Parts: sequence; structure tokens; C-alpha cells
Amino acid sequence: MSSDTEPRTASRTRSRSTRRRSARSYGSAIGLAAALLVGINLRPAITSVAALLDEASAHFGLSAELSSVLVTLPVIAFGLTAPIGPWLARRTGVAGALGWAMVALAVALALRVLAPALLLPGTFLAGAAIMAAGTLLPQYLKSLNASGLWIGLSSMSFGVGAALGAGLVVPIHRATGESVPVALGLWSALAVVAAVAIILVARRGDTSRNHHRPRLAIPAGGGGTISLVTAVFGLQALLYFAVTAWMPQFLADRGVAAEERGWLLAWFSVAGFLPTLLTPMIARRPAVLRWFGPGLGVAVLLGLGWLAVASTGQYVWVVGVLGAVQSAAFGLAISLIVGLSANPPTAGVMSAVGQGAGYAVAGTGSLLIGVVHAASGGWALSFALMSGLAALLSLAVALVIRRKPVDLLDHASARPEAAERPTHPA
Repeated sequence: MSSDTEPRTASRTRSRSTRRRSARSYGSAIGLAAALLVGINLRPAITSVAALLDEASAHFGLSAELSSVLVTLPVIAFGLTAPIGPWLARRTGVAGALGWAMVALAVALALRVLAPALLLPGTFLAGAAIMAAGTLLPQYLKSLNASGLWIGLSSMSFGVGAALGAGLVVPIHRATGESVPVALGLWSALAVVAAVAIILVARRGDTSRNHHRPRLAIPAGGGGTISLVTAVFGLQALLYFAVTAWMPQFLADRGVAAEERGWLLAWFSVAGFLPTLLTPMIARRPAVLRWFGPGLGVAVLLGLGWLAVASTGQYVWVVGVLGAVQSAAFGLAISLIVGLSANPPTAGVMSAVGQGAGYAVAGTGSLLIGVVHAASGGWALSFALMSGLAALLSLAVALVIRRKPVDLLDHASARPEAAERPTHPA
């Protein structure tokens, strides 16, 4: 009798185990797909304004100075609002916090086009929502044990959103009777879709919620690693947003029409799709990363030099090169945050610090490049400044790729607490 029962029991156990693994795999796939929708929403609020800057400035009656503030304000908000994402995640879970960030983004994009007085506050709120989501995505991916491919897809989704914002805003503007509010406000609908998707994930069960803040301690060498990650993220973000914010104005000064400027800005993002996808996988190969990582900074430097002297027929090529290498640099920065973090809490801290301080530098630097252009009356000094920053990016990457992963959890103080709490079988 027992000999017949044991095989059936073992078979039922294996069947239950298989169903649990399938359910976990399905849940992870849904969660990762929702992450892609969130990522798509993190750039249109910026690139749509850059591509339609002249029309938006005229519609809202902005001076040249306020126009400069408008295109750089989201990045400035990134640096000022970095702690919001981790704070919200401790109360609602990471997936819940991402959902609230998407709701806030949808509201901000709709509000900022209703009246001139709401334009800058709404843009700042949009930047804060984008920052909250951006800081949480690495921790969210870490909690799902995302592979290099999924990290690459998540990073690539940022470029997809940037391309959509830059490439579609001018046609939408013309199709709606040259309505600036509609062309800029329609992107709130995309944020609503992402909010619904990530909220559904949160309702399925967000295991990342932690009402008790884990005790953290910086290990030996950890501060240096975090500083280098912050430098890499800040420098690549500064160069990316400087190009996306000011390249349309640079092209306008060269006589390029508005629609062509929009498509070139979209091409800048599209050209980065494949490099952004592949870079996180390359980042897991130390032998390749030793030359590939620092080479990205050198390639950005050369691309900027080419753009500064390019003729009209070369713009499509140089913009494609810059889009590819700068998107790869972003993918590398995200990979470093995930790869150099030993666990999800560490990834959350490193993401908040790296992106928060990095975007503060990026926002200030991007605005400075515009100020230098306005003060000098030309672009030579601005391009020289960006080229120097690209050289610094190459150096920072060369240093950080030699570092080991950091574990910020204070395991020494956590063990006594764990001993006091009763344990229960899963």
C-alpha cells in the first residue's frame, strides 16, 4: 500500500512545485513588462518640450531665459527630489511607489498646459515624478532578479519614450491645428497606462514593501564606489540632457527646419536602442568592459567634436553616432547601479544617491551650457565644455569598473534582532 502511495505523493509534490515556479515566472514577466511601460514614460515630458521649444515659448509668452529654465527644469527637479522615491517605497512597496509616481506624472503633464502660470510648477512636478520612478527602477529590477537582457530592455525603454516624445510632438502639433497644449498634454495618457499596469502588479503582491528601514553601514571602500557610480551617472546624464536640450537650438541656428529638428532628436534616441539593450550584457564581461566602458567617454568626445563642425548632410550620421554612444553610457550607468549592489536595499540607496546627486550635477551643468552659449553668442565654448566632461566620464568609468559590489546592510546589528524574533516555516 505504501509503495503505491509514495510515488503519487512525490508526483503531487513535483506538480505543486512546478506550478509555483510557473506562477513566479509569470509574475516576474508581468512585473518586468510593467517596468518597460514605466521606462517609456520617463523621457517624453523632456524631449517633447525640447522639440517644440520655439512654439511652446511663443504660446506661453516665455522669455529666452525662461525658455532655458523650461528645458532644464525637469533635470533640476531630479536632483532636488531624489529621496521621494525611496521614502514612498518604504510605505507602499516599490511597485506601489512606481504606480503613484506614474499617477503624479499624468497629473503634472495635464496641469502644466492649462495656463501659463502652471507651466513651470507642472514641469517641476513632472520632473519629481520621473525622478521617483527612475530611482526605484534599479531596486525593482534587482528584486525581480532581472537578467542583463531585461536590464537592457528597461534601459532601452527610456530611449523609446524619448524618441516618441521628440518624433511625434511636431506632427501632433500640426494635426491638432498647432495646439501646443494638446501636443504637450497628450503624453499624460501614456502615463495613465503605465500607472494602471504597475498598480495591477502591486495588487498581485509587492514583496518589496518594508515598513522598517534596514540598518545600513558603509563598508570599507563602499563610499568610494558610490562616489564613482555617482560621477559616472552624473556625467553621462549631464551630457545626454545637454544634447537633448540644446541640440534643437543648435540645429535651428544652423538653419534646420522645426520638423527636421524633431526627427533628428527622435533619431538620436532611436539610434541608441540596440546599444542600450546590449550594454548591460557587455557590462557582465569584465574583459570586454575594461576597454568598452572608458571608450564610451572617448566616443562621446569625438561625436561632440564632429557635431560642432558637421555640415548639413552629415547631421543624420553624427546624431546617430551620438545617440548610440550616449545611450550606451546610460545603459552602463544603470548596469553599474544594479551590478555593484549586493542586494535590493543597497540598490535602492545607490540608485537614490547616484541618480539624485548625478541629476543635480546634470541639471546644473546643462543649464550652465546654455548660459555659456547665451553669454558667448556662439556654441564653441559650450562644445569645448561638453568635450572636457566627456573626457572625465571616460576616466570615471575606467576607475569604477574595477570596484567590487557593495553591501550596505549592517549585518552585525541585524543578527541580534533576528535572534530575538521567532521564526516560522515558510
